[in-house]
Amino acid sequence: MSLVGKKCESISLHESIKDDVISNQVTPEDVLRLERITDTYLCSPEANVYDIDFTRFKIRDLETGTVLFEIAKPPTDFGVDNDSLEDSTEEPLDPNAGRFVRYQFTPQFLKLKTVGATVEFTVGARPVNHFRMIEKHFFRDTLLKTFDFEFGFCIPFSRNTCEHIYEFPTLPPDLVEEMIAAPFETCSDSFYFVDNQLVMHNKADYAYNGGINN
Repeated sequence: MSLVGKKCESISLHESIKDDVISNQVTPEDVLRLERITDTYLCSPEANVYDIDFTRFKIRDLETGTVLFEIAKPPTDFGVDNDSLEDSTEEPLDPNAGRFVRYQFTPQFLKLKTVGATVEFTVGARPVNHFRMIEKHFFRDTLLKTFDFEFGFCIPFSRNTCEHIYEFPTLPPDLVEEMIAAPFETCSDSFYFVDNQLVMHNKADYAYNGGINN
């Protein structure tokens, strides 16, 4: 399994929904109504005024306890302005860097029933109330599953860890074969809300052909 950063090929929203969510403040109800992967980020990186930073992520099979994937960022100290340490002559970074990940799994992943996703994250100087994630998974133009998780309340300058349980739907065998044969055409949008305001939007795509010799 691997994770690399590349751009996801996305599918346009229905125009009626797209107009609603882009012209107005995006709400949880808006993203729950989405029927396609979004073709753009629905908020800017600057919307993360709470300085929420995901520092570790682990996926495990709940039936066997096997760790399927794990990644962690190098540790940093609270209060250190990393931007001030950068060479001012360097070219500006992509503002969307870090908002997209690419996963590659084996076909066996599609047979799993329940997976635990442990995430560790830090928050900045503001308290975080009603922290919520809505994550929508699509294969091409088909919605596979919507996950809706609560993180709860986080105190300022805290490091937090929680595990969310993903219960995967049973997919028809022909759809599974299509997903294996079409790497990175399975995509997801992850929307993060604080007090019902969208503060982060991340994207991912997935391949399930790892270990298959072409």
